[in-house]
Amino acid sequence: MLKITDLECGYGRMKVLQSVSLEVGAESVGLFGPNGAGKTTLIGAVMGLNKVWSGVIEFDGKRVEGVDTHLMARMGVALVPQERELFPGMSVHDNLVLGAAYIPHAKDRIPDQMEKVFALFPILKERSKQLAGTMSGGQQRMVAIGRALMSNPKLLILDEPSLGLQPSIVSEVFEVLKELKKTVSILVTEQNVRESLRAIDRGYVLENGKIVIQDTAQGLKTNPYVLKSYLGI
Repeated sequence: MLKITDLECGYGRMKVLQSVSLEVGAESVGLFGPNGAGKTTLIGAVMGLNKVWSGVIEFDGKRVEGVDTHLMARMGVALVPQERELFPGMSVHDNLVLGAAYIPHAKDRIPDQMEKVFALFPILKERSKQLAGTMSGGQQRMVAIGRALMSNPKLLILDEPSLGLQPSIVSEVFEVLKELKKTVSILVTEQNVRESLRAIDRGYVLENGKIVIQDTAQGLKTNPYVLKSYLGI
């Protein structure tokens, strides 16, 4: 699905990612690391938001370095950004519709996709007419995930989905991710490693722009470095 090989990129003269390689198949993959490690930079490179200095990014067997963001969306990659980026003055329903409105393979399936989103997040059906900007942070995160799913993606990328959420909502979000990985490939960047390991199949640890560990979720749970540095054990 997604294959990144020896990726290097950064900002100005500052290199952020150094020979990063990772893969996402028909599975859920976590990318962990502290603030400033390069997680969001990597996502930006995949989505055509950051210029690739060197290396290869392949999606569905095609090289996509430098492909515009809207074309990546049409190819089947959906991003849920850190800041949600909703239209606060529009209703929940209309925000969801926008997730599919400009995606050729999705715009004719809006009613079906909407029902799937409502099945995952029943609160959104109850509040479909409510303005997105008046909802709680957790509910807005649900809208952002739902909007991404409206495009019927092959790969769903979530950038720090637990950021700023209370613990009960974080658990709910990751329960949804466990369900979603049955039908869509997932790449999730997170600092909340404990919750993430319950929802992923494999994971990578990114520090100072380099992949320092990669393993199955079970392997990461028992890795001494991960236990000490990320799980506080």
